[in-house]
Order: sequence, then C-alpha cells, then structure tokens
Amino acid sequence: MNFNEKLKALRARQRITQEELSERLGISRQAVARWESAQAFPDIQNLCELSSIFCVSLDYLVKNSECEKAPACGKISAMHELALFRTKAAKNTYAAGLCQVESCRPESHDFRFEEDGWLYIDTYLGGEKFSGEEAVWKGGTPLWAMNYSGRVLNENFSGDFLKLALRNCTEEFPRGPRNFSAEEFFYKTELQGDMEWFWGFEEIFFRDEKCYECHYHGGAVK
Repeated sequence: MNFNEKLKALRARQRITQEELSERLGISRQAVARWESAQAFPDIQNLCELSSIFCVSLDYLVKNSECEKAPACGKISAMHELALFRTKAAKNTYAAGLCQVESCRPESHDFRFEEDGWLYIDTYLGGEKFSGEEAVWKGGTPLWAMNYSGRVLNENFSGDFLKLALRNCTEEFPRGPRNFSAEEFFYKTELQGDMEWFWGFEEIFFRDEKCYECHYHGGAVK
C-alpha cells in the first residue's frame, strides 16, 4: 500500500476522523484530506506524530512495498482501545454539554456515554469547588477510573474555555492537552505516568493570572 492508503486504513482502524486527526496534529482537516488523496505528503515532524499516534514505525509509513506490514505494536492493545473510547466519550459529554443524565447521588452532575459494549460515566459534586470521578466499563466490567478535584480561584475563570480545552484531550492526556490557548486564556497540564497509572495537575490562566486549578489521578482497575 502507498502512504495515503495506509493512513486511511490506520485512521479507520482507530476510529479517528479527519477532523480529530487534524486537531491532534495542529493542522487543517484539508491537509489530512490531501494526504489521503495523494495530493500531498506530510513533513518529517508530522510523520513522527503519525507514527506515535498510530503506533507504527516510520518505515511502515513511508515505504510503499506491497509486502510491508505494520509492526506488532500497530495492533490496538486493550488499553489503547479503552483510551480511544474514553477520549471520544469525554469529548461528547461534559465538555460538549451533552449526554447529561439523572443524578445518581443528591445534587450530583452525571454524564453517560455508551458505544459497542463500552460504558463511560462521569459524575461530580460541587461547582466552584468540585470533586468527581470518570470511569469506563466494558461488558459490565469496570476497567479504568480517574478521580479529580479542583477549584475556581477568581471571577476571571471561564467554564466555556475549560470545556473547549477538555474537548482537545487525547489518548495520552486524559484531562486536556499539554498546552491550549484561546483569546486571553491559557490551559496547561502536567502529567506523570500513562493510562495504566497516572497523576497530574491542570491550571488555567487569564492574562497570566491563574484562575483555576485541578488535581487528578487514576488508572486501570481490576
């Protein structure tokens, strides 16, 4: 297969849209479309990013040999499949203002997302000071959870900006992206570990003044 055919196959296998891939790479959707129609070819920086996102070697991406096969890591691991689902769920619940359900506890805020046997629930208490948990099940078995607790520090905080940042989460960053900015707001997170076991801290700044902070930690459960 040629590069454009491999890219389409890899993207379909991991259920990533052209829009989602372009956001991950910081480029336009049209650029991804041109790659997939063989009208253009990515530079080395984007090739390295694609190699990381799809867990394949650079050789696999750039060589056109019909017998060239993806390495073993190209197969989606159970945790990677979970991370893909969790990312999709997070982008389509609280962060998007969608899928809110009846409270499971007094005055809790609850969101639920289901697809192909997977279940995601996000539930939290509070507002300006809050604590909550996200969790993922497959076939009724709990597999992963993340606890978080944060607070708003002053009136400059924007809930809409926080949701925008969280909609840019990735499989590697389960809250928001490492850095994200819009207008005069700036979001950043520091993360240690991976989806199996991790902890982190996120902050939002408005004109260089911190207006929000949140600690989070989690990992696989069994």
